[in-house]
Amino acid sequence: METLYHQTNKQIQEVQSLMGNLEKTDRQSVYLLENELQARIDQIFNHLERLEILASKEPPNRRQNAKLRVDQLKYDVQHLRTALQNFQHRRYAREAQDREREELMSRTFTTNDADTSIPIDETLQLNSNLHNAHRGMDDLLGSGSSILNGLRDQRSTLKGTHKKMLDVANMLGLSNTVMRLIERRATQDKFIMIGGMLLTCVFMFLVIRYLG
Repeated sequence: METLYHQTNKQIQEVQSLMGNLEKTDRQSVYLLENELQARIDQIFNHLERLEILASKEPPNRRQNAKLRVDQLKYDVQHLRTALQNFQHRRYAREAQDREREELMSRTFTTNDADTSIPIDETLQLNSNLHNAHRGMDDLLGSGSSILNGLRDQRSTLKGTHKKMLDVANMLGLSNTVMRLIERRATQDKFIMIGGMLLTCVFMFLVIRYLG
């Protein structure tokens, strides 16, 4: 097991060294390097399968340590395989962008080209949608402002009514219990009004954020 372990560990170090050359390799040679790396990684996984079998056959006092060493090698090679796949994905994306750019640069347009009407129509539709959204937002802000003004007017009215009721109660000589009931109701109305204002502000904020 020791011989195969050290051989596999050396192969992992060699793959790590080759991985550093991916970014520096030209486009024609990078495919060959990727294939070589993939072949080496596959070979390492084959060695790891053999090492797992050998580790399970180790004496009980050495078995756990042997499995930990194999797991560490497996973690290292999985990390290398993921790094290679990420590099390939980035290369595919760059090549796709280059192809699209070349196709766009090599394409010739005429004034009657039917394809040119598609972006123009999409742009007009987008501008129309944005205009409608802004207009709806202005209407919503206006409605919210009217609601807040109405709530403020209701508050002033409630304060005036409360004061008049207290004056009338004092004139009629009502009991303290009735007075406390009147004051409690006024306090409740105040909290209801404040809650309504807060809910209206939250609703306006959410709508503005969504439309934005």
